[in-house]
Amino acid sequence: MAEKIGCEDCMYYTYNEEYEYYECEMNLDEDEYMRFISNSSKSCPYIRFGNEYSIVKKQI
Repeated sequence: MAEKIGCEDCMYYTYNEEYEYYECEMNLDEDEYMRFISNSSKSCPYIRFGNEYSIVKKQI
């Protein structure tokens, strides 16, 4: 079984200061979202890796 990659490593996972929590900024339609949350055994097909500096730079 493949190891599931966490959202913490993705460029789309950012901190929302207004609501004080992390969220995914990937725009998914209703079908894509249901497919994403119902399939817990695979990694996110939309994950986009970035280095630590680019992720922090985006959040500032």
